[in-house]
Amino acid sequence: MTDTQMNPTEPLKPNTNGMLRLFVYGTLKRGFWNHDRFCRGVLAIEDALVRGRLFETSSGIPVLQVPEEDILAVGTTNPLADVTTQAQVTASMSNPEPTPDRLPKKGTGAPWGPVYGEILTFDDPEIRLPAIDRLEGFHPGGPCLYRRVLTSAQVHGIVLPAWLYVGEDLSGRLTPLGGSRWPRKP
Repeated sequence: MTDTQMNPTEPLKPNTNGMLRLFVYGTLKRGFWNHDRFCRGVLAIEDALVRGRLFETSSGIPVLQVPEEDILAVGTTNPLADVTTQAQVTASMSNPEPTPDRLPKKGTGAPWGPVYGEILTFDDPEIRLPAIDRLEGFHPGGPCLYRRVLTSAQVHGIVLPAWLYVGEDLSGRLTPLGGSRWPRKP
């Protein structure tokens, strides 16, 4: 699928230090109930993948888990600091020095594998992140339903850091999805 430019003429917001990239794999994807409410004004939508595994709650909501070694940073209550962290990680990834490959790998052992979703690119993190953090129950320093983390995503063969929400407590309340996409296709 190709990029979807939603607002190509909209100017960048000041002081963002770059764009916010958010990997979504559930109800924030195009065509699902939270996309229109929380993702209106998105600049680009691109198909992407990360290394992880999917679970589902009893109400059918997806929950992603990623290997701890793939987490590059943990989100904070400061959206602009998080965008700066993303920009710094992006700059270090484009360094010519060898770095460990954080893409989905074959032969790394079950149960990690590719998880497919979308990268959403925004230029308004100071508005966008607090709203989506509330939706996902992410409260840095307090009890959380999900934790926002920065990890590597693959988009059109290019590795980019992107924020995503992972399940905080997976003990017994979730069912393994048994696939690499949500919702499962029959």
